[in-house]
Amino acid sequence: MIIKAVWATVVLIIIGIFAAWLTQDQWLPGWNKELAEETTAFRERGMAYGKEADQQACLEETLTSFDQCSGFACTVKHGKFLNACLKTASPNPAFCKDVPAYSEERSEDDKAWARESCWGRDIRGEGCRLLMRQQQYFCSQN
Repeated sequence: MIIKAVWATVVLIIIGIFAAWLTQDQWLPGWNKELAEETTAFRERGMAYGKEADQQACLEETLTSFDQCSGFACTVKHGKFLNACLKTASPNPAFCKDVPAYSEERSEDDKAWARESCWGRDIRGEGCRLLMRQQQYFCSQN
């Protein structure tokens, strides 16, 4: 019984220390700084990759790399890579073929196109569909 009480006290102390650390806003600024540094690096790599590739290669590289991670930060970083890559890549006449026009409000056809594009590459999740939206946006701007 005494051992359980000691363990419970230790756990409460650890939780208290962790809660105090979070309330001092030490975690979030550190995470934001790390994410900003990583997105800058992804953007720079995208620009460099695009100088040697065409638009389709940029998309394929992005989706191949993206498929190996998950979550919000992963989508943001790969989005930065893709945007930078597309800006410096050589045009590919087939890149925008059959890509629906971008609009703020996604239609059911837009959603189906993005979903099928991801599933055809065996990539699941909303992040892939957001990257496909970037292809839509790029193609609508050019």
